[in-house]
Amino acid sequence: MLGTNQWFKKPRAIGEKVDSFRMVLKVGSGGKFEKSVIGHNAESELDLMSNARIITGYIPGIVGRVTELHAMYYHVHWGFGAFFEAKVASEMSEFISRYDESRDRIWCATVDDRIEASITIDGIHAEDIGAHLRWFITSDAVRGEGLGGRLIKEAMRFCRDKRYSRVYLWTFRGLESARHLYEKAGFSLVETRLGTQWGTQVNEQRYEVSLTDDA
Repeated sequence: MLGTNQWFKKPRAIGEKVDSFRMVLKVGSGGKFEKSVIGHNAESELDLMSNARIITGYIPGIVGRVTELHAMYYHVHWGFGAFFEAKVASEMSEFISRYDESRDRIWCATVDDRIEASITIDGIHAEDIGAHLRWFITSDAVRGEGLGGRLIKEAMRFCRDKRYSRVYLWTFRGLESARHLYEKAGFSLVETRLGTQWGTQVNEQRYEVSLTDDA
């Protein structure tokens, strides 16, 4: 699945992990939302950032909200339709139904208790084809403010802690901001093909990173 998906602006850093089972990360005060995106003044922008946190694990409503974020973004910017929304919903539901914290992990970033970004590591095939980075998305409200970059860092830290040898993701050509984040995390393009796995013909791309050489 779109390993995906965000396709976002340059990130800024957010806070640090404070516990293990249900990790919560406070957003640092250095980032600011763009007025043109959310229509707040500078003071309210900083208030929003101070209310942001990253939560690890399932929370009620996560499937519906993450599906909504994908469906809206990819419809507006790429013309994806009902097939894509249904695919995200069904595949994420299947993942949640077999979720195993010994191999899998899901993170969401919330602002005022509303999910604004997410990322997932699906480890069911980690020992053979690799861990699968999936459902990486941010909302318009936080895109470009560092949450996406922090989520990728958390996901890669988890994979290293689990000693996974390889992580891969599927995306498509044209998502340049996302590509920048992937490459910054060490991913390289290993395959390109014309395909319709998301219901619309695009140049699908597979990115991988090997963790076997990590110190």
